[in-house]
Amino acid sequence: MTGSLFITAALGSKAFWLLYLWLGSAWAASALSLRKGYGEKVGLGSGLLLSVIGLAIWLIIPAKSTSIASQRKARKEQEQGQSPTAGA
Repeated sequence: MTGSLFITAALGSKAFWLLYLWLGSAWAASALSLRKGYGEKVGLGSGLLLSVIGLAIWLIIPAKSTSIASQRKARKEQEQGQSPTAGA
C-alpha cells in the first residue's frame, strides 16, 4: 500500500516541475516576442502550445525593424562608431 503512494507522490513532483517549465517557457516566449516587435499574445500562444520548442522558435525569429531590440542594436552600433575618436 505504501509503495503506490510513493509512486504517486513522485509523479506529482515531476508534474509540478513540468508545470513550472511550461509556464516559464510561455512567459519567456511572450517576453521575447514583445521585444522583437510581434506582440505579447503571439509569443504567449506559441509558448503555451509548444512549450520549450516555442521558446526556441522565438530565439531564432528575427526582430522587426521597429522593435525595441532593433532600435537598441542600432543605437549601440551608432555609439560604437562615434566613441573611439571622441575620447582622443
